[in-house]
Amino acid sequence: MALLLNIDTATEHASVCLSKDGAVLAFEESKEQKNHASFLQPAIQKISETTGISLSLLDAIAVTEGPGSYTGLRVGMASAKGLCYALNKPLILLNTLKVMAAAAVRTVATETMNHKKTLLCPMIDARRMEVFTAVFDMDLNTVMAPAAVVLDGNSFAEWLNNCAVLFSGNGHMKFKDMIENNANALFSDVAYSVLDMVGLAENAFSKQEFANLAYSEPFYLKEFFSPEPKKNVI
Repeated sequence: MALLLNIDTATEHASVCLSKDGAVLAFEESKEQKNHASFLQPAIQKISETTGISLSLLDAIAVTEGPGSYTGLRVGMASAKGLCYALNKPLILLNTLKVMAAAAVRTVATETMNHKKTLLCPMIDARRMEVFTAVFDMDLNTVMAPAAVVLDGNSFAEWLNNCAVLFSGNGHMKFKDMIENNANALFSDVAYSVLDMVGLAENAFSKQEFANLAYSEPFYLKEFFSPEPKKNVI
């Protein structure tokens, strides 16, 4: 059991929480996507002051490693690594899609469906018809590893032909428009937050699944592409 600082800046919302033995002690959130960098450090300080718990007492720090927003991932990773180095604490990296799947489990648990035959497919919008996605079972075991997928009407057919698949995340609406007549395709607007990291981080800590602090970097999944600016023609 551990005292953990959990950080998520991977997508449009940023959040941070302090947890002890799997219970949340304090939580802060920002819904301004372009404000992650200015939000994070003051939020961590506020949590420490509110709870009266010094960061030096932490057992470890957990952060979403990606995929997600390139800038957001760098903000979270840099902050987590900096704190780990300064406080001499271990670093826990959690895949964003797995955290999103953990949030989806909460939704499935309230539905009248066969849970064991339901797969989870969180999606992060990667612009146009592309998403960052993966497939998990209800125990959060990986069925399809994280990948960048360009969606079409046949995407995920190998699973949809055999069982229910719950699609969630800010990219799932793209797919819903393509395959809304498939009875096995289920869709949820459930939003994840750092709170969905707590159980995963606690489990990782108990197994001593720590990242190498020196070599840890964001899991972008896909390299950043920026077109060259057009040259002025005289």
